[in-house]
Amino acid sequence: MTLRFDNRVAIVTGAGGGLGKAYAMELARRGAKVVVNDLGGARDGSGSSLSAAQTVVDAIIAEGGEAMANGASVTDAAAVEKMVAFVKERWGRIDILINNAGILRDKTFVKMSHDDFRQVVDVHLMGSMICTKAVWETMREQAFGRILMTTSSTGLYGNFGQANYGAAKMGLVGLMKTLALEGAKYNVRINTIAPLAATRMTEDLLPPEMLSRMGPETVAPAAIYLVSDDAPTNAVINAGGGGFERSYVTLTRGIHVSAEDMTAETIAARFAEISDRTGEVVPDTGAAQGAMALGGGA
Repeated sequence: MTLRFDNRVAIVTGAGGGLGKAYAMELARRGAKVVVNDLGGARDGSGSSLSAAQTVVDAIIAEGGEAMANGASVTDAAAVEKMVAFVKERWGRIDILINNAGILRDKTFVKMSHDDFRQVVDVHLMGSMICTKAVWETMREQAFGRILMTTSSTGLYGNFGQANYGAAKMGLVGLMKTLALEGAKYNVRINTIAPLAATRMTEDLLPPEMLSRMGPETVAPAAIYLVSDDAPTNAVINAGGGGFERSYVTLTRGIHVSAEDMTAETIAARFAEISDRTGEVVPDTGAAQGAMALGGGA
C-alpha cells in the first residue's frame, strides 16, 4: 500500500532546509499541497529571509508539485494566523501540520541566561502551540487533522549543555498527550517524532562518520506515516540512520503502604521496590495514573 496525500494540505514549519525540507518534498511527491514555512534565520534564531523557503517551493514545483512559501515566525501568533487564513482562502482546508521549526542556544546551565532559555522554549514549545492553536478549530470542524510535534533524545533522556532545549522538547510530549485526548472524537490525531539526523542543528554536535549515516531522508519515513490518514495518535517515534523505535513514559507498579508507614524512611528503605520495572505499565491518561496511586490498578 502506497501512502498518498492527494487533496491534502500540509503546513511544515522550519521547512527551508534539513528535516523540514525533506518532509515538505516527500509530502509533495505524494500529492499534498505544501506550505513551506521558514523564518530563514540563523541557528540561534537571529535574522530572517524568505529565500530558503522559496528555494524549497521552487524544487517542489520543478517536480510537478504545488507549494507556497511563507516566512512567518512561529512565535508570532498574528503572523501565523494570517498564514493559516491565507492557506484556507487559497486551498480551502488544512489537513496536516508538522511543527519542525527550532533553534539552538546550547550552553551549560551555569552559563545560560534567562533569555537563552526563554528563546528556545518560545520557538520550540510556544511556537508549536501557536501553530497548533491556529489550525485546531479548522481541523475539528472538518473532522480531520494530523499534527506532528518534534521532540528529541535530549527532551526524552537528557544531554549535557541543553537544559533549555530539553525542557522545551519534553514539554512538547506533554502537549501531545493532552491534545491527543482532546482531538480524538474529531479525528484529529497528534504524534511526536524524535529525529536523529544530520542537519544544520547537529552538524557540530556529532562526529562526521555518524552524520554520514543520518541524512534527513532517514527520518522522513516515520514523519510521513505519522501524518497519514491511518496514523496512530499519542505515539512518540524515534527515527534516524535506519533505526525506528517507540518511546514511552512508563510507570512502575510501585508500592502501597498504610498511613503509619507513609514516611520518608519507608521510601528510603523500599526505593528499590518502587524502582523495580517488572510489570511496568503505560497509563492512558494522568487520571489513570492517579487511580493506580490510590490502589485502583492500571
